[in-house]
Amino acid sequence: MGDNMYADILVEINSLEKTFTYKIPSGINALAGERALVPFGSRKLEGFIMKTYKEGNFDYEVKDIISLIDDHPVINKEMMELGKYISNKNLSSLISAYQTMLPRALKAKIKSNINKKYLIFLKCVSSNNIKTEKQKEIYNYILDKGEVLKSEISSKAIVKTLISNGNIKEYKKEIYRLDDKIKKIKKNYVLTKEQKDVLTKIEFGKFKPYLLHGVTGSGKTLVYIKLIEKVLESGKEAILLVPEISLTPQVVDIFKSHFGEVVAILHSGLSDGEKFDEWRKIERGEVSIAIGARSAIFAPFTKLGIIIIDEEHSTSYKQDNIPRYSALDIALKRGMTYFIPVVLGSATPSVESYTRAKIGVYELLEMKERVNKNLPKVELIDMKDEFKKGNRIFSSLVVSKINERLDNNEQVIILLNRRGFSTVVSCHDCGFTHKCPNCDIPLTYHKKGNIMKCHYCDYSSPKYLECPECRSRNINSFGMGTEKLEEIINSTFDKAKTIRMDVDTTRKKNAHKRIIDDFGSGKYNILVGTQMIAKGLDFPLVTLVVVVSGDASLNIPDFRSAERTYQLLSQVAGRAGRASLPGEVIIQGFNMNHYSIISAKDNNYELFYKEEMKIRKTLKYPPYYNLCLIKVSGKNSDKVFDEASKISVYLKSHIKDIILGPSFSSMPKVNNVYYVQIIIKFKNTKDIINELLFIRDRYKKGTIFVDIDLNPIKI
Repeated sequence: MGDNMYADILVEINSLEKTFTYKIPSGINALAGERALVPFGSRKLEGFIMKTYKEGNFDYEVKDIISLIDDHPVINKEMMELGKYISNKNLSSLISAYQTMLPRALKAKIKSNINKKYLIFLKCVSSNNIKTEKQKEIYNYILDKGEVLKSEISSKAIVKTLISNGNIKEYKKEIYRLDDKIKKIKKNYVLTKEQKDVLTKIEFGKFKPYLLHGVTGSGKTLVYIKLIEKVLESGKEAILLVPEISLTPQVVDIFKSHFGEVVAILHSGLSDGEKFDEWRKIERGEVSIAIGARSAIFAPFTKLGIIIIDEEHSTSYKQDNIPRYSALDIALKRGMTYFIPVVLGSATPSVESYTRAKIGVYELLEMKERVNKNLPKVELIDMKDEFKKGNRIFSSLVVSKINERLDNNEQVIILLNRRGFSTVVSCHDCGFTHKCPNCDIPLTYHKKGNIMKCHYCDYSSPKYLECPECRSRNINSFGMGTEKLEEIINSTFDKAKTIRMDVDTTRKKNAHKRIIDDFGSGKYNILVGTQMIAKGLDFPLVTLVVVVSGDASLNIPDFRSAERTYQLLSQVAGRAGRASLPGEVIIQGFNMNHYSIISAKDNNYELFYKEEMKIRKTLKYPPYYNLCLIKVSGKNSDKVFDEASKISVYLKSHIKDIILGPSFSSMPKVNNVYYVQIIIKFKNTKDIINELLFIRDRYKKGTIFVDIDLNPIKI
């Protein structure tokens, strides 16, 4: 075979679990982790080079690599191993693991490349033979500045003359798309005793996970800043994860103003080009802190000193499509690789994390007091009594308290707990409900545009003026949305200047920042929204938080509904009284005696945990058991159920764990695809892994799809 070099390449096809061998043409220096363009049958595909080697005995023709896409590996050695870990742990293909780790510009995918952004600059070369005053003026302007954007100079003809005479020269320079320079302001923070205690307990230079349980307003952010400072002083790097919903411009600004330009930001609000630029800042060593949502856990640092996950309980840290990785798992894996501390912070830790801290898998660190020593007063209002008085939306107490705050020039946050609550249109005479033809679920009414919309497949339809079944005109929307609530607020309160924050108002780029800035500057005095206003916001003038339908999320058929309710209410309550003014929280609902609501009112996580654990133990749910969700889907309902039944029979004959189902999923039909599920409650993954792999491989091809989710967020 001579001195031929070969490469094993993983191509961009998810269903293929193996690599393919290609010859490396002479003159090409291919390295593991780089992308290559290769012939694949009649197609050209991209793939990742997994390894290169000299020797090889082949009984078939080995094709040549067409070209290399990169001039250096886009997946380093650590990430290579991490991809294998994700693939094994989540039963996903290796290629899907690598693809999810990278920004779109670096995925192995034809037509996914994104160009770097260049601008043309001018700089001075020689002052010889400058003939006119205007030429001299422009030359001196460039000389003073050092370099100038060509587009800055309006006299194009003079620039052209100066270039052709050799006085100045033009050149291209790469510019990062995200240029949000914030002035670095190093504040001298005064630490509380609790913050100091926590900082002394976190050890560096060895792998150890910590659970930082601190009430809202206890100063967890300052602890993160101090930990990152310490890491940077030792020449190392830091990753801080924040849930997408909490990654507000306020949070980003806190870190950027403290650390300056060594911070890269990674989240879904960025364009593909911006993500590509931020990634390369990290890869090139130009920054030493990455702040972002779930995918920022893959920041390609090579000298990591700490990983911090804020609001570790957030469901957004688990990816809901393949590969279904958990950012917490990846953080712990990278923590072990680099021998570093991993800090998980939350005011409302997940039941699973708190249990791990209780049994010593994590070290528990607690901060029980607010920095301002001023926890808000929380009141519960039973709306059954208010309904009798004719108060449908706001109780008498809420109306008087809001008026009081507006009179005092203070601000109010009103949260509508929309989870488990929707605005549907139905006929009051025959009971007809306007449903999505693709998903068979009620459409949601949107006043803007007067349309009905499916939030699963995006189907939309004009709102019916009369019932299509019985022709009655007594057809109305039922339920409450933020849009309707905003209207009611504006008609109820004379001094209300309301701004709404929900999925509809934050669709446009930077809309989130604009709303927060406008509310923070006092342009508005009432902020109304869904759960996105419950986290990450800090407004000193907010002294009242009102929760409408505080118990609505208890109606969701999910074993975690009480936990979600406790977390949401505790988090939103934490928005009140964060500065010197005292805060008050009023939660309205119909099921106000539930332990999750009582615990949130009393700010008593231990009480909630104790009650919740009793139920989890009785019903064999995490943390006592692990869960596996097997979803079977296809276009034909009967075939889907038949295949799910076969899978259930196979599992019951091969494993001894608890198997529930098959049964139709909580969303049985989405976009004309039917879903049936099987749930396994098990103790050890090794007891069921071979059976799961068999099922996965059995259904790789065909019209029936099987999706396996180990430890799902919802079932």
